[in-house]
Amino acid sequence: MSADTVLILGGTAEARALAKDLVSDGRRVITSLAGRVKDPALPVGDVRIGGFGGIDGLATWLRDNSCTAVVDATHPFARQISANATAATDELDVPMLTLRRPQWQPQPGDHWLDVPDIAAAAKSVADMAADNDTLRVFLTTGRQDVDVFADITDAWFLIRLVDPPERAVPRHHQIIRSRGPYTVDGELDLMREHKIDVVVTKNSGGPLVQSKLEAARQLSLPVVMVRRPAPAHGEAVDTASAAATWVRQLLS
Repeated sequence: MSADTVLILGGTAEARALAKDLVSDGRRVITSLAGRVKDPALPVGDVRIGGFGGIDGLATWLRDNSCTAVVDATHPFARQISANATAATDELDVPMLTLRRPQWQPQPGDHWLDVPDIAAAAKSVADMAADNDTLRVFLTTGRQDVDVFADITDAWFLIRLVDPPERAVPRHHQIIRSRGPYTVDGELDLMREHKIDVVVTKNSGGPLVQSKLEAARQLSLPVVMVRRPAPAHGEAVDTASAAATWVRQLLS
């Protein structure tokens, strides 16, 4: 068993694939999960759940666990932990790699409204509702952002979440609790059943929930697409296999 310890900041399918790959090498891998999802899919190897306590807490954890490499494989919109990891690894001179799945790209027939952040997405929906007093919105940005749309009272929202929201929700809404992957046919049926006018999502990338974009394309529905935040500085790859290669070369 290797004495090297690799910390994976996880919570994504790519993080789980990377942990499985590295554990098969006999490496000590610890995956950290934020704990925001009540029943997360757990990776192989050791798992810790919960925050570190900011930059200083993470730096202390890295020292105490003799961590020799960090792979940030969190969700593309998990800004705070990525920023903390960059600062803590810089402070300790611990090598860090960012693993981010490729972004979705618009295809022929798509009608995307690209917006810089979730607040801009809410403004776009409010503007649409001002012109359409029966606007029906399919909101798929996650429970952390539902409250940003809470003040929009002249639209109806179909909100899809894994766990129930803990913040304010729009006055007119229906919540569906489910976890992907989803099929195109299933998304088409859902959008038709609820007479959806616009889809709101984040550009998280990956195939797990991409079918909603194909369904919107087939139905000629607009998609309000929240742009990804700028990536942290440093080396980055977009597949678990490339991240595994980086770790092996670093620790060989």
